[in-house]
Amino acid sequence: MEEKPLVRVLSPVIALALAAGVGLAFFVAALKRPPDLPVDTNPAPLAGHTLCAAVVVLFPTDAELLAAMRSLRDDPKARRVFVDSPSVSLLAVPGTDLKAWAQELHARLRTAERVTVVDSDAAAARLKLTAPPPKCPREGEY
Repeated sequence: MEEKPLVRVLSPVIALALAAGVGLAFFVAALKRPPDLPVDTNPAPLAGHTLCAAVVVLFPTDAELLAAMRSLRDDPKARRVFVDSPSVSLLAVPGTDLKAWAQELHARLRTAERVTVVDSDAAAARLKLTAPPPKCPREGEY
C-alpha cells in the first residue's frame, strides 16, 4: 500500500482551519457591531429634540418645503426627518458623511435657500472649548 504524501493530508486540514478562523472572525465582528438604529422618515415636529449631528435644509416657503418632502423622506441616507417650518432637519444613517450629504442635497434641492451641517463634536473641537458639550451619541441627538 502506498503512503499519501504529507501535503495531501495537510492541505484539507489547513483549508478547514482557515475557513473556521474566518467564520469565527465574522461571528465576533457581528457580536461587536452595534445594532442598527431604527429608520423612520415620517416627518415629525422638531420641538423637543436636541440634534447634535444633522443636516438642516431651509426653504423660502412652506410650500417649497412640502414639495421637497417626498424626496427627503425617500433619501436612503435619511434616518429621521424633523420639520420646523420652513426648515427640515435630517438625521443620517450611521456612517454617512454629513458634509458630502449636505452638498448632494444642495445640488438636488434647487429651491432650498440654505443647506447646513450641524455637528457639535466638530464645532467643539474647532473652538477648543475648555468645557465641551457631551459627545454626540450615534443617534445624532441628545
